[in-house]
Amino acid sequence: MPSAEVVVGIGLRPGTSADVIRAALREAVGDHRIVCLATIAQRRAEPGLIAVAADLQVPLRSYSAAELAAVAVPNPGSRARSAVGTPSVAEAAALLAAEGGPLVLAKRVVHGVVLAAALYER
Repeated sequence: MPSAEVVVGIGLRPGTSADVIRAALREAVGDHRIVCLATIAQRRAEPGLIAVAADLQVPLRSYSAAELAAVAVPNPGSRARSAVGTPSVAEAAALLAAEGGPLVLAKRVVHGVVLAAALYER
C-alpha cells in the first residue's frame, strides 16, 4: 500500500533547530509523504521551520490563534492556550491546511516538538 500524503501541523518553541524538527518529523510521520507544514502565525518566521519546509519542498502555511481556536480538535491543551492563545496549534493547523482531511496522527510531542498530521485528500 502506498504511503499517504499528509499535512503536518507543528507547534514549537522559538529557536527550535531544523535538525530537531527534521528528527521529530521522521520519527512521528514515518513513510507518509509530507505535502505541507502548518503552524501558528507567530511561529511562521522560525528559521528552523522555514529551512525544513524548503528542504521538503513543501509550503509552510500559518494561521492566527483565532483561526486555530475555531477548529474542534480531539486533544486541546491548556499549555498551548496559555502560551499562544489557542487550545491547539498542531492538530488545528493540520486540519485547516488539509482542507477537510481527517486527522491521522493525533498530537504527540517528539524531541520537544508538538506534531499532528491530517490526510491530504485532493
